[in-house]
Order: sequence, then structure tokens, then C-alpha cells
Amino acid sequence: MSVIPQRRIGRDGPLTGVLSLGSWHTYDRMDFREAVNLVRTAVDSGITLFDVGVYGFPGATPVYTDVLFSAMVRAAGLRREDYLLSAKLWLEGYPEHNLRDQLDNALFRAGVEHADLVVLGDLRRDDTDLHRLVLDLNELREAGLIRHWGVNNWSATTIQALHDFAAAENVPGPAIAQLKYSVARRSIPDGEPFKKVFGELGVTLQSSDIFEGGVLLGKNSGARQVGRDPGDIRERIAASAPELAKIATELGATPAQLCLAFTLTHPANTTTLFGATSTEQLKDNLGAVDLVERVGAEELRALVEPHWADRDIVDPEGP
Repeated sequence: MSVIPQRRIGRDGPLTGVLSLGSWHTYDRMDFREAVNLVRTAVDSGITLFDVGVYGFPGATPVYTDVLFSAMVRAAGLRREDYLLSAKLWLEGYPEHNLRDQLDNALFRAGVEHADLVVLGDLRRDDTDLHRLVLDLNELREAGLIRHWGVNNWSATTIQALHDFAAAENVPGPAIAQLKYSVARRSIPDGEPFKKVFGELGVTLQSSDIFEGGVLLGKNSGARQVGRDPGDIRERIAASAPELAKIATELGATPAQLCLAFTLTHPANTTTLFGATSTEQLKDNLGAVDLVERVGAEELRALVEPHWADRDIVDPEGP
């Protein structure tokens, strides 16, 4: 089995595979033995970063993806140094509810003593004290609970502010930006504001929501949970699925491989996050790396250019 290439998180973070596995309720729906085989196969293939953030809220049905992940890792015989753990921190109750308590609970559920990366959830409040946030995150780092941190779908302007506060305090700033990035949603990561973030600030990209909850693959009938829809373009995205499937077939690839391969062509992309519910699906998705090498980045981007659905609709400076 070939091992996928590695890229660095931020300027001085660890190397990780160009593909990473997420678990938005994924492991809850899998046979446990298959889930163990999935994570073992992933690590053997060079996928080392696992996002086990739990997307829950009070009153919702309990989820156990992160708890299951801790059992999967043990059953797969993985050592802690064999993989990188990415956890989520939510800011809806911050600073009234401190980050330390939230992180302690997340680490306890995942069965680890530290997170290699924490990604801050969507910024929904305009009055969040970003300066204090940077200092609080540094306290977690100094306590040995986190190694690096990043943000999820924050604007380039806000990331610049975080960086400036961190520089003034001589502490590490954000290393990575987890952004919606796909053949359909490109305006923000490909826009001018983020060119500075990726260039001057040394923040790298983690592409997420790359299949639009299965819509880009023509696989979501509406039953599966899907993320936000900036620009209200989801119907347009769904309409492009048949043509993307045709392009993939002409390239001797699957639609999933095509969508994954596109994200790997972004020069700032450290890793692309996706979910898989079987080892077979994981192995198929690994073929995206070969597709980029076989077709070439420029040609791939040109082929899917007509399906850039949020061009001139979503502001590149937006969240």
C-alpha cells in the first residue's frame, strides 16, 4: 500500500497526510470492527490527522463518535504517537464558560491527554474578546493540553486580528484555517483576502465540506445533515453533480476522487478532511492523490471551473 504525501500544519506544526478523516457522527453509524479496520488502514496509508469534534447541543440526541474513536484506536493497536487528534472548541458560551473545562471533557471522552490541534467553531458573536481568546489558548498550550490551534470558517480579517494579538503577546497564533472548499465553493479560500493569510501569516488550509454533504456526488436525498449554505447555492450545486460525474468518468476516476483531487491543488492546502463509512470507500478516496499526479493540478482546475457555483455570489472577505 502506497503512503500519501505529507504537508505541514502552519509554519512550524507537525507533518500530516494530505488527507484526513472526520467523524461528524460517522463512527456512530458503523459496525465497530469495520470502524477499527478503517482507522488502521488510514494510518497505514499515511492519514494521521483525525477530527473527532462532536457537533452536539443541549437537548439533542447524545452522540458518541469521540468515545468510539478512543475504543477504535485501542482496538487497532495504535500508539498515541501514531496519529494526530484534532478537537473542536465551541465559543457560544465563551468566556462565561471557560475553554479549559470544555477541553478537559473532550480529551476525557477521546481518551487522550492532549490534542495536537484544536479548531475553534464558528464565530457567531461580534463581541468576542479575541485578545483574551488568544491568551486563553496559549494557557492551554503551556499546560500541555494542546499543541496548535486554528479556526473554522472565520474571515480573513478576523484571522489577521488573532495573528496580530498573538504577535503582540509573543505567543503562537492560528496555524490552520478549516474552510469550506470544493469545486463548487471556492470564493473565500481562492479570494484575495486569504492569499495574505496563507502567504504572509503562514496559516495553512484544511479543506472541509468538500462533498457538500454528498450533494456534489448526487448521493444526498435530503436525509443527511448538511452544513450551512452561504449564498443559497445548494440547488445549483446539486444540478452540477451529473456533469461532475461525467468529467470523473472521462478521467477514469470516481466523482469523490475528482472532488478530493481538486482540493489538493490549492497551494496552501495542508490536508483535506472527509468522512468515510467503510474501508472500501477510504481506499477509493485515496486514489485522489494519484489523480492529481496523473492529470496535473492546472488541468484539473480548468476542467471543474464551470462548476464554481459561488463565484461573484459569496464575498471573499466573508465568514
